[in-house]
Amino acid sequence: MDGGSDDHLARIAASFTIHPDFPIKGVNFRNILPVMRDPQLFGWLIDECVARIKDKFSQPIDLVIGLEARGFLFGPAIALRLNCGFAPIRKPGKLPGKLATVSFKKEYGEDVFEIEEDAIMPGQRIVIVDDVLATGGTLRAATQLMEQRKALPVGTFVIVELLGLGGRNRVPSCEALFSFSG
Repeated sequence: MDGGSDDHLARIAASFTIHPDFPIKGVNFRNILPVMRDPQLFGWLIDECVARIKDKFSQPIDLVIGLEARGFLFGPAIALRLNCGFAPIRKPGKLPGKLATVSFKKEYGEDVFEIEEDAIMPGQRIVIVDDVLATGGTLRAATQLMEQRKALPVGTFVIVELLGLGGRNRVPSCEALFSFSG
């Protein structure tokens, strides 16, 4: 880094947009994708993520796990900079071969995550990456899936934590680059 970390973080956060009443009335959706329109900002974002992961998670990392769908956008770039592999966790019916699955409850029903069985080896040290921590259900399910595969979850990491939605209660060790009111 060139010493401009605070300035970089401020400029990254300024690129996020807020969309009232999306996807439903009463929700203020914080869109972090505009950061990807500017290669310098996106590079800074990945640098900041990697620096935070290295600082907060003391163990070496073998694999970054990205959650569908925005974890796919940030996870591979983070993995590349950490010099480790990447594997996606997907919704049902999107991956071939033998799959490990976990079912979990969401606010309005149930969902399932899948990962290819051969993507995770027992004992691998993994970091789970997603875009947002809201209620924590998806990150908690992903952690359970990693434990089922006998991987060693080093930590969970998100770009943004939405405060006041209970996610921190379900995933207390999650590290967030930014925190905003939900």
